[in-house]
Amino acid sequence: MIITSDGFPELAQALTTERKRQGLTRSQTAAVCNVSPSFIRDAESHPERCSLEKLVLLVNGLGLRLEISGLSELPNNKAQRGSA
Repeated sequence: MIITSDGFPELAQALTTERKRQGLTRSQTAAVCNVSPSFIRDAESHPERCSLEKLVLLVNGLGLRLEISGLSELPNNKAQRGSA
């Protein structure tokens, strides 16, 4: 899935679908992902309003993967990798 500014409804649906596929309530998911149940509600309705850090916790907690491509194309990326 490629997330664009108009792709957030698709992300919200994917998060909801995966949580339900695993048979988890929002409270159970929150406990597993170390976020609040209200965050799960927000992520499943308006992920564009959520912090990236917490979205990553949710995605990873559900066993999914969030991928960002194109970073190797950024001019400063090689310098940052070399200093790590």
